[in-house]
Amino acid sequence: MIRVFYDGKCGLCRREIAHYKSIAPKGQFTWCDLTEDASPFTTQGYALADGLSQLHVQDPEGHMHVGVGAFLVIWRRLPRWRWLGKFVGLPGIRQVAQGFYVLFARWRFSRLSHCQAALKTPSQS
Repeated sequence: MIRVFYDGKCGLCRREIAHYKSIAPKGQFTWCDLTEDASPFTTQGYALADGLSQLHVQDPEGHMHVGVGAFLVIWRRLPRWRWLGKFVGLPGIRQVAQGFYVLFARWRFSRLSHCQAALKTPSQS
């Protein structure tokens, strides 16, 4: 199973994950809303603030993918999204996409009060 860790209080994140859930093949993904239960994430030694700041995906081998890498893991397994996964995964394209994603993620994180509160919460690992 692929575990997707996302910010369920972010409207954009919630809508995007809802779309992925609606088209995902059964039995491939576990969707973990960090704002409902962060323990599957934090017990692995990750800080909640990190999980809220960027999308995280844990592949079946246990490797954690962050940001654009996380999206690639998801997209490559979704109908109608595989082509985007192949394109964004190309050398050069991936690095540019990751740069833009990090800028957007920082901006989004700075504007959401629950994300800012997570910065002040001690790590539960």
